[in-house]
Amino acid sequence: MRRAVCPGSFDPVTNGHLDIVGRAAKLFDEVVVAVGVNMSKNRLFTPDERIAMLREATSGIANVRVSGFDGLIVDFCREIEAVAIVKGLRGAGDYEYELPMAQMNSHLTAVETVFLPGAVGNAFVSSSLIREVAALGGDVRGLVPEPVREQLVSRLAERRA
Repeated sequence: MRRAVCPGSFDPVTNGHLDIVGRAAKLFDEVVVAVGVNMSKNRLFTPDERIAMLREATSGIANVRVSGFDGLIVDFCREIEAVAIVKGLRGAGDYEYELPMAQMNSHLTAVETVFLPGAVGNAFVSSSLIREVAALGGDVRGLVPEPVREQLVSRLAERRA
């Protein structure tokens, strides 16, 4: 079985993330969406909430499962016997950021990194931008799954109260 990992914080999951996961699912026998649970980072959603949102959002893709991980992604890949890490690239900035990590991961283990270009319609979408726009009252419909948008709006309203 050829297993790949799509790692990230997914705070929140976006349609851009789902595009990459869905395309990776066509290339590999199984794709594990690996949610970073590092508690030192300030996140809007808890690890369990992010995992639940991703499970719901990927429930229609038979060969995708969602799992949390802590520590080095290469250790997680080794643990689940993944052969590749799949990363989406929106543009040159993502490539410059991701390439040194891919090279370090290659140095640490035999796991390859596969870069998939993001769909043109998602090139501007990032979790941090989604959070910022939503926090300022902007409409993020069509950029995140609707259940995620509802949770995002609700969480931001809680924080304002």
